[in-house]
Amino acid sequence: MNGATPVPGPTMIMGVAGSASLVERRFARSGPNTVVAGQWPDRVIGAQDVVVLDFESLLAPYETGFARTVAVGDHPARLRLIHDLAVVATAARDVFRADTAITGRALHTEVQAMAAKADRALGAWHVGRLTSTAPATHAETTRLEAFISPENTRPLRRTVEEGWRAHWILEIRLVDECMGHAAVHTELLDLV
Repeated sequence: MNGATPVPGPTMIMGVAGSASLVERRFARSGPNTVVAGQWPDRVIGAQDVVVLDFESLLAPYETGFARTVAVGDHPARLRLIHDLAVVATAARDVFRADTAITGRALHTEVQAMAAKADRALGAWHVGRLTSTAPATHAETTRLEAFISPENTRPLRRTVEEGWRAHWILEIRLVDECMGHAAVHTELLDLV
């Protein structure tokens, strides 16, 4: 890239609740690195890039997550991706609020339909999870009732096995398959 040397993305070092250890994790990723979850290679943020800011590590002691996506520059397709994500996330919250008996499957179906209407694909097998549930990349290794996914036929408003009211994190990842970028929206679904 014009002779630029890739530098590590922004990192944060934080204490883990109840522990003296420190966790180091990048909280920004850009371009094609927005499509993949987990660790990603170093990359210089470009002048017309999509950047995901993920503060999951910062909020880990509170068992929640928060992520937003921004577009650097004025690239129309990237700005539209950010706009589409905001529309889908707002509509998902409205659907959740309007139906007190909604299941994980029903909300996932609604979000998938909204994404398709915007000519987007979902970038994950789920669109949210219970607070205190670790992010998951594969459905086969998780408790499916802890995710807003096609497999979760239980009402989202319920009492969980531990005896507390279920609280949910909305996690929507929209992918622009032509450009190879994704936009991510993560926040508490039912307490905001």
